[in-house]
Amino acid sequence: MIAMSLPEIAEAVDGVVHDDGAGAVVTGAAFADSRVAELGGLFVAFVGEQVDGHDFARAAVDAGAAAVLGSRRLGLPMVVVEDPVVALGRLAHRVLSRLPGLTVVALTGSQGKTGTKDLLTHVLSEAASTVATPGSLNNEIGLPLTVLRVDQETRYLVLEMGSRGVGHLRYLCDIAPPDVSLVLNVGKAHIGEFGSQAEIALAKGEIVEALSSEGTAVLNADDALVARMAERTSARVVRFGESELADVRISNLRTDQLGRPSFDLSLAGDSHPVTLALLGEHQAGNAAAAAAVATAVGMPLAQVAAALGRASARSRWRMELHELDNGVTVVNDAYNANPDSMRAALKTLAAMGRGGDRARRTVAVLGEMRELGASSPDEHDAVGRLAVRLDVNQLLVVGEAARPIHLGACREGSSAEESVFVSDNEQALGWLEENLAAGDIVLFKASRAAELEKLAHAVIDQASTKRDR
Repeated sequence: MIAMSLPEIAEAVDGVVHDDGAGAVVTGAAFADSRVAELGGLFVAFVGEQVDGHDFARAAVDAGAAAVLGSRRLGLPMVVVEDPVVALGRLAHRVLSRLPGLTVVALTGSQGKTGTKDLLTHVLSEAASTVATPGSLNNEIGLPLTVLRVDQETRYLVLEMGSRGVGHLRYLCDIAPPDVSLVLNVGKAHIGEFGSQAEIALAKGEIVEALSSEGTAVLNADDALVARMAERTSARVVRFGESELADVRISNLRTDQLGRPSFDLSLAGDSHPVTLALLGEHQAGNAAAAAAVATAVGMPLAQVAAALGRASARSRWRMELHELDNGVTVVNDAYNANPDSMRAALKTLAAMGRGGDRARRTVAVLGEMRELGASSPDEHDAVGRLAVRLDVNQLLVVGEAARPIHLGACREGSSAEESVFVSDNEQALGWLEENLAAGDIVLFKASRAAELEKLAHAVIDQASTKRDR
């Protein structure tokens, strides 16, 4: 964060300075978790449903914070405001206004946001100092906290933006007006909250509408709902994808025995090969999106292609590959799930099973996909049917809410042995202990609440324990 005194912060957020006898100056980042205090930083005290951040403010200052932003006096150097969430956004906006040489890249989509953000961050970082959203902290708190990590040396700010309804992205873009806006796709994630894909498209398109005429909209040419967003901006439009209409185009796409994609990227007659270290054919689209943004801000395609080949996974539980000593391969994709990401993961699993010199048994451990509303039973049923059509050898469905996956597989022709339903993770682990064998590839995927990442780690830990005996 650029250095700011408490009076400067108070002026930016319409707050009042208290207990600043020593003239505190904030030089570190803003943060909201006192357990990971930033030296010289600004501790932001939020009042949540179960936790009041003000109770931890003194611990944050004792651990090195310069001051506190909160809603009541604490006898500490601080700026008091009516609403710390709103004030945090105002402060982030003020900091950006003082850095005119910074390029802000905003990205959204129903799936693939974090993976694309990680790829883009890697590519841009090879060109200049880059700050990006950590993990998936993409809401009205996480976004300004990310913004407040920039300093005078930062040249690119990559902001993942999540939306829970119409108006959310507009609010985030008011905090951090984008120079480049990237829309990956309009899928069915959170359709229970939005009501329809058309409503999702309406909300996602706010990130494009936020651009000035001097900005750039980067749109997925392969997604009709995204492609139509070009009509919602006067900014330059750059398209990516496999379509002939794409400016940054993917061709010759194929995967190796571990499901890692190789392809050619072309732009304006220039073409370069790319091989990713990431799992899944769908990663090619994420890479093309990152390439479209990077070339739009001036990086040569050759440099971008080479950087993509050096990229590795940055965020946990997203197509993580673990090759265990017992011969089992674990793919931990349990961070989250929706119908589109579930299909991509199952296709990757099936491709991995077919790759190599011999076929390998594929096992899909699947749990609930949340926030699908009235379409939830049908969407889960469709996942089970798809697994059968892809010839995934074994389904293990975990949790009552995910039972329609098992029922869909059975209706599609799976036998009682090929699709197994268990009620919880403990039963699932017992089944895996008894049935996994050397050569198997096992995928774990569900929404976060299912906690299948714990199941994946248990399988990994068991293999390590047996090795050490």
